[in-house]
Amino acid sequence: MITNEAFMSDAFVQGLPFDQYIASGTPDQKLRWMQVTDAIKATEPQLSLFSTFVREMKVLVISGLWCGDCVEQGPMAHILAKLSDKIELRYIDRDTIGELRDHVKVCGGTRVPVAVFMAEDFAHCSTFGDRTLTRYRAIQEKQLGTACSTGLFLPPEEELTETIQDWANEFERVQIMLRLSTRLRTKHQD
Repeated sequence: MITNEAFMSDAFVQGLPFDQYIASGTPDQKLRWMQVTDAIKATEPQLSLFSTFVREMKVLVISGLWCGDCVEQGPMAHILAKLSDKIELRYIDRDTIGELRDHVKVCGGTRVPVAVFMAEDFAHCSTFGDRTLTRYRAIQEKQLGTACSTGLFLPPEEELTETIQDWANEFERVQIMLRLSTRLRTKHQD
C-alpha cells in the first residue's frame, strides 16, 4: 500500500491527462487506444451514479501504451472519469518512476494497468489492477495462459460492457469510502 501523500502527489503531477498520454504513443498505439475508446460507452445508470459524486478523488493509472490490457482497459477509466467533475484522472508510464512501479506490483510482477485511487489530499484509498475480474474470466476461458493480449483485436462487446462496469464499481466503492470517511466528513462538515 502506498501511504506517502507527498510521493503520490509528485507522481500524479508527472502523469498526463488521457489525450496527452495517448498522443505520446506511436501511430499504431494511438490507433489501438482510440479504437477501444470509440467502442465503449458509459451507460445511463453509470452517468446517473457518477453525477451524484460529491468527494473529489485523484486517480493515477500506471500503464503502458504498448500493453494490450492497458489498451483494452485504460480508455474505460477515461470514459468513466469524464462522467464526474469530482474525478481527476492521470496516466503515467509504468517505467517513469521506478519506486512507484515497485510499490504497485501485482502478484510480485510489474503488471499494468494499475490504478491508484486517492482522496483529494492524495491519501491512498485503493489500488486496482492489473485486470478486472471480467478480464481474468475471459482470459481463463480463452486459455491464454501467461500471454498478454496484443490489443490488436477488440474484445467482444459483452466483455467490454462487463469490464467497464468492473471499473465503474471500483470508482463507486472509492467514492462511498470517501463520502463515509470520518476525516473527510469532519473536514467538509457534512
